[in-house]
Amino acid sequence: MTSLGAFTLVLHSHLPYVRLAGRWPHGEEWIHEAAVETYLPLLNVLYDLKDEGVNYRLNIGITPVLAEQLADPLVLQHLDDYLDMRIAAAQSDIAYFEAPGSADGHLRYLAEWYKNLYSMIRASFNERFERDIVGAFRRLQDAEYIEIIAGAATHPYMPLVARDSTIRAQIKMGLRSYERLFGRKPTSFWLPECAYRPAYYGEDGQLHPGLEHFLAEQNLRVFFSETHAITGGQPVGVAAGDVIGPYGAVRRRYVLPASSQSSNPQRQATTYSAYYVADTTTGSQAVTHSGVAVIGRNDRTGQQVWSAEWGYPGDFDYREFHRKAGTSGIQYWRVTGKNVDLGQKDVYHPDWAAFKIDQHAEHYVHLVGDLIRQQAQKSGCYSLVASTYDTELFGHWWFEGVQWLGKVLRYLATDKTIDLMTASAYLTAHPPTEVLSLPESSWGAGGEHFVWDNAENHWMWQPIHEVEARLAALAGRFITPTADETAVLNQAAREALLMQSSDWQFQVTTGQAREYAIQRFNQHYERFEKLSAGLEAGKADRAYADELYEQDRLFPDIDFRWFAG
Repeated sequence: MTSLGAFTLVLHSHLPYVRLAGRWPHGEEWIHEAAVETYLPLLNVLYDLKDEGVNYRLNIGITPVLAEQLADPLVLQHLDDYLDMRIAAAQSDIAYFEAPGSADGHLRYLAEWYKNLYSMIRASFNERFERDIVGAFRRLQDAEYIEIIAGAATHPYMPLVARDSTIRAQIKMGLRSYERLFGRKPTSFWLPECAYRPAYYGEDGQLHPGLEHFLAEQNLRVFFSETHAITGGQPVGVAAGDVIGPYGAVRRRYVLPASSQSSNPQRQATTYSAYYVADTTTGSQAVTHSGVAVIGRNDRTGQQVWSAEWGYPGDFDYREFHRKAGTSGIQYWRVTGKNVDLGQKDVYHPDWAAFKIDQHAEHYVHLVGDLIRQQAQKSGCYSLVASTYDTELFGHWWFEGVQWLGKVLRYLATDKTIDLMTASAYLTAHPPTEVLSLPESSWGAGGEHFVWDNAENHWMWQPIHEVEARLAALAGRFITPTADETAVLNQAAREALLMQSSDWQFQVTTGQAREYAIQRFNQHYERFEKLSAGLEAGKADRAYADELYEQDRLFPDIDFRWFAG
């Protein structure tokens, strides 16, 4: 049977840099929670499929700042502590639910069930994957089951930075980290927040290239975009605000600017094909491109999972995310109903949820097949369905999501009409035949910059731009630095990268970790200020730079020269 099209699953994994930045409720525990609820369960599923001979393929992005933390011995040591704490909490609940006067035997059963689950995850971490989460993903890539997507060093919101040298430095550091941790050069790239910037003329009168230009410089072949960047029209899904997971926390406390409410003109391009991104810097009347392709998110499959209104995770038998036991923080309840108050939630039944997982996996696979068949009939061409999600949606926000993913991959691998492919494999087999100009866009609220530049976080951009200019000047000044000056310049560059993380603006917008984000942003700014002031005064403070590096242990192979203008 001839295949009619390809399906490529794209998972994007990212968390801010939180090593030694405190524990609950903000800080390093974010990494431990994601590892226990998402990354380790996902590895278990992927290795189970591999061991069973299932010939699956998918793409998974792991941002450099996340990968560095997952490879850090201290973070992994603290992960052991976190797992021990979860197991002890479940054990304590078992005793609590066995106490006289506790009449609900099902809660006692669930506490035991959680204890066994956490014990299994601990065994997977220590034995199956030998405490090497990054290495476990690397081995899957080496065996050609997954393609690991590269990213910018600290996940900055690149359309709003001031200097092209900052973009280059973020990409170069991200690629160097990738090669060190995964042992090869990447071919695909995740633009942070799916935020794209086309070419533009700056206040300096110079033409600044679109972001695809910087990817082409590094021989990267493809990146991913939000739906409306390809098709035009109104933003949908995540960008329209109908979403569960991290973006469901975006609080629009203001009226969005008219430009954020309007839409780009509808056009004939679809997300069922990849396109070369038009190069608008040549001055030529002919449409040219740099060889970098873009793949857009398929809205229909995306909404089937992302949607807060009718996505799978809202099923009444799935585990409720928001209600936690006061004794342990463990979630013992199910969604129960659409508008049921948290205090009225029914208890969770894992067997009920397992039945729904299988139903929803079959439904999703049929949906993918129907979309591919419909597009093949409409266009007569081999078509692509690309579904992109935050990895942490599965397991963390949607507890059953990892098991659902495994069943989807298992079912799709047996469907002869659909090719499971990575993005790079698809481009090799089916190179783009059209060139497309992309608008400035993101997958934030309104499809533009609002989440990262609004009345509450706009103040962050001036110091970011000041640090960019100051670091570029230092990089240009110290042509032949001493060893001490090099160490201080490199640490100043690390602080600049950490300050540029888009997480700080995002957390201020959502309000969930506002004070923490501001504190972290200011901390990196103050560190940069002290380091650079010493350099400018001819007194490079090597001891202070070494102290900061020991705290962060991040990007050991950074080169401050990347930031030169």
